[in-house]
Amino acid sequence: MLDTVIVFARAPRLGAVKRRLARDIGDRAALCFHTTTLTRLLRRLAADRRFRTMLAVTPDRTRLRMPAGVARIGQGSGDLGARMHRAVRRFPRGRVAIVGCDIPQADSDDVAAAFTALGRARAAFGPASDGGYWLVAMGPRRPQRPFANVRWSSEHALTETLANFAGSSVAFLRTLRDVDTAADLWAIPSPHAAAGRKVSNPVTVTVPG
Repeated sequence: MLDTVIVFARAPRLGAVKRRLARDIGDRAALCFHTTTLTRLLRRLAADRRFRTMLAVTPDRTRLRMPAGVARIGQGSGDLGARMHRAVRRFPRGRVAIVGCDIPQADSDDVAAAFTALGRARAAFGPASDGGYWLVAMGPRRPQRPFANVRWSSEHALTETLANFAGSSVAFLRTLRDVDTAADLWAIPSPHAAAGRKVSNPVTVTVPG
């Protein structure tokens, strides 16, 4: 069964995306960042034949022009954890990864590394520098409620998600910066500076429990 990566994103609408960033650079510039970063990520992932790529969008009925090779699903209702769990449940017997859309440095090799790590770990996470995470991947053996009791959009998001995997081995990919503010945006290396970068090997640990 082919592995599946699902990109989670808000529909590109003026004033409805990257609100914290918009306070720093304006609504139109924030929309441009969101659209450009999302499109670039989808194209990178769709070009990789090691897995299939889907976009989970909110609001569900949004009309979007999709890159070739990308299927679309709605996120549905509920908080982020409920929506992520709903997406994961679509693939009860396969390996699935969820990736955020506001990580300019995320690459298809990162996703492939996460799936490889699932050969020895129950889950793989891509930590974000703010205490959250930009990727989570799981195989068929997963907790009943992998995203329960998590304070989303906080520095506790990764730690509280890991609590649902107590006693299990999990792998960590490289830590990347998600873009919420202008300071985050300016701190991202240019595409030329990142050229030739190697994806680091995941580190596997056992979550205390």
